[in-house]
Amino acid sequence: MDTTEWQLVKPRTADADGAVYVSADGRRYRRTGGQALRREAAFQQQATDWGYPVPRVLEQGRLPEGRFFVDEVSVGTQSLHERALASLCAGTGELADQVVDELAAVSSRLLTAQSHHPAADARTDELRAWVEQAGWMDNLRTENPDLDAPRLRAALARAVDDVAGLPLVWSHLDYGLPNVLPGGVIDWQHHDVAPLGYDVALALEVIPFKGGTKGYTATPEQRTRYLAALDTAARAAGAPPVSPHLGAFLMVKSLFFLALMRPVDPARADKHQKWQYRRHLVLTGVEQYERTGTIDTSQFPTLDTFAAGQGTAGRP
Repeated sequence: MDTTEWQLVKPRTADADGAVYVSADGRRYRRTGGQALRREAAFQQQATDWGYPVPRVLEQGRLPEGRFFVDEVSVGTQSLHERALASLCAGTGELADQVVDELAAVSSRLLTAQSHHPAADARTDELRAWVEQAGWMDNLRTENPDLDAPRLRAALARAVDDVAGLPLVWSHLDYGLPNVLPGGVIDWQHHDVAPLGYDVALALEVIPFKGGTKGYTATPEQRTRYLAALDTAARAAGAPPVSPHLGAFLMVKSLFFLALMRPVDPARADKHQKWQYRRHLVLTGVEQYERTGTIDTSQFPTLDTFAAGQGTAGRP
């Protein structure tokens, strides 16, 4: 790779190989990786045709170290996560309303495009496949086999029933402020089908899963206003509102945040604690969902609170 032209931005996350680079003029990104990158580039091209707010793919091919594709920086150069950190309400740690409004605008565009291009009817088998894929169930069975028990299975079966009326659409599966820019959405490496709304409904709800380490929080008023904007966009597109399905979505998303968390090195007490924390959030979500049919992430303890010995139910 010509390192005088391309500068490293970050390695790709989770199970993806490769990295993201930006061109010297700041106008293009180059994404590298293995065979899965080809599928990602093909999807991004198709999503552009569907009207998804995604960058346009300019070029793709092979390098000695693997595949690559280049896309434009038309959606912006600063994520809403970065904008949130730069515009925190003075001394409060609360998101700026402007960031929430920008998120609502991009999310509404994505939701509208997804509504117009359903992938399949939400039959039970397809919804179970969504739970397996989006919840990283294979990893759960490997790293947390004790959680793969009747109680969790019953909660997930309820989640499948709760979203049965929603169409399945091609979705991001890792949607949140770090992957949303003012003009669109990047990093579609985990894309797959999911019920309509699964991406966008959780964008503010997932912040507490980071345990208070994001640097900001969303207020109850912001969360309510954001969901109301999504419901308005869904109805305008002839689709069902997404907010009634928040609990089912969060039940699956809690497993996504637990995936790949079990530490390999037993000496890493910090990583072990974070793994136990995410296990606790899964169990907290199950308990809330059983009682109320939804999950209130504002009730989650922070990682520091958990580490101090509070909210430790669910430790093995």
